[in-house]
Amino acid sequence: MTTNNPLPSLLVSAQALRARLGDPRLALFDCRFSLADQTAGARAYAAGHLPGALYAHLDADLSGRVTATTGRHPLPEPARLAHWLGACGVGTGTEVVVYDDMGGAFAVRLWWLLHWLGHTRVALLDGGFQAWQATGGALTTEVPEPTPTSFCEQPNETRWITTNALAAALPSTAVQVIDARAPERFRGEQEPIDPVAGHIPGAINLPFTGNLDADGYFLPPEALRARFAGALGDTPPARVAHSCGSGVNACHNLFAMELAGLSGSRLYAGSWSEWIRDPGRPVAV
Repeated sequence: MTTNNPLPSLLVSAQALRARLGDPRLALFDCRFSLADQTAGARAYAAGHLPGALYAHLDADLSGRVTATTGRHPLPEPARLAHWLGACGVGTGTEVVVYDDMGGAFAVRLWWLLHWLGHTRVALLDGGFQAWQATGGALTTEVPEPTPTSFCEQPNETRWITTNALAAALPSTAVQVIDARAPERFRGEQEPIDPVAGHIPGAINLPFTGNLDADGYFLPPEALRARFAGALGDTPPARVAHSCGSGVNACHNLFAMELAGLSGSRLYAGSWSEWIRDPGRPVAV
């Protein structure tokens, strides 16, 4: 089935996606993952996924090699990511939809990576896997065999900030960090993942879960705008850097700001797990 109606930008509903299933210009990616069990997402995919969806593994596909100086999920090499995307059938004219079962917490990583490489025809399934099931969407265990193509990456390095650049900017007001982690981790009261608790000095805590309603759908743009504008005051989006534990959930707040019309913020890709690699960097609690 084909249609001339493009998918909405940023968010797509389960109903709209159902109308496009089978379109050869559409690529779906299942991004389900668990930090506590790195094989859980692949098992969930094997048990049942959206028809036509390929599995995108956070560690294997959407992250680079971890070293002594990186965080837990460093950015992948652009050429390697582009090769994987091309092997998955994503080309210049491909429309991409990404989803997970955590309100977009992991799927936004692939959304951001595609934008970073210059591919903006990508949307997040609002409500994720649960929304698809709630609307009667079919599931399958069949793994598709995409037709490989060429993905030409054009990475935009202005979309993210390095640890060194962030550290240099901290003494001034050039960068405002927004931390997407849970409040107890931000305050340093609990740290179940990383070896040091606390946050980057001067950061604002806006847990990414606050972008969603009780059913896991994104809040309306006006509500998101009020949330971020209320925290940022007169700080323009271009001065905002989004952080979390490893640069994954941080993409959720960046996505929400885009949805709210507050465009231009950046990702701190290394995030907390990279910040604390150097014990000389300041830590706040």
